[in-house]
Amino acid sequence: MMKFRILYVFLAVGFFVSCQNEDAQQLAAAKDAKKKELIFANIEKGWNFSNPPISQKSLELVRNWEELRLFATELYQKPKSSIGAFQKKAKELSKKAMALNNNIPPEFNKPEIKARIAVLITKVNSINLFVNIQEIPDQKVVTLVSDINTEMASLYRQMDEIVRKKEIPKEEGEADMIRMLDTARAIPNTPKP
Repeated sequence: MMKFRILYVFLAVGFFVSCQNEDAQQLAAAKDAKKKELIFANIEKGWNFSNPPISQKSLELVRNWEELRLFATELYQKPKSSIGAFQKKAKELSKKAMALNNNIPPEFNKPEIKARIAVLITKVNSINLFVNIQEIPDQKVVTLVSDINTEMASLYRQMDEIVRKKEIPKEEGEADMIRMLDTARAIPNTPKP
């Protein structure tokens, strides 16, 4: 009889402890869900990419640059449903950003454009990284969205600047002077025997 009482006491204590563990797990799961909802709300609110202006002449030159068009289209479509949707969007943006280095129009295939594309790729890849980690730093993601807006505007301004410089007429003899300054055309110094 005594053994049964001890057994009942142990069962009651075990049941009580297991109920407390379940309550603690449910409370932790509720806190985690609330935290994820808050992170989603912050990212959803801050995920606003702006469409910077570009001159008509620059637009004509990039009309056939398919990679830029696809990247911009992907950038301005906002995911809505969940963190998972933002993760998929970030992954897709990262792929499209990497493709920006392909088929750059000859007028814009210059170091200053490539540098801006490299910075843009870095920012997009950072968003992809931050959105896909366990503890998502939502404020960093929102800051990166703002940075990408700035970089896109910088890229378009640089394109406009290249177009503007191209339209400046050259002075008489300037083309000859530029050719003379080209070190690749210089006559190599060879030692005389």
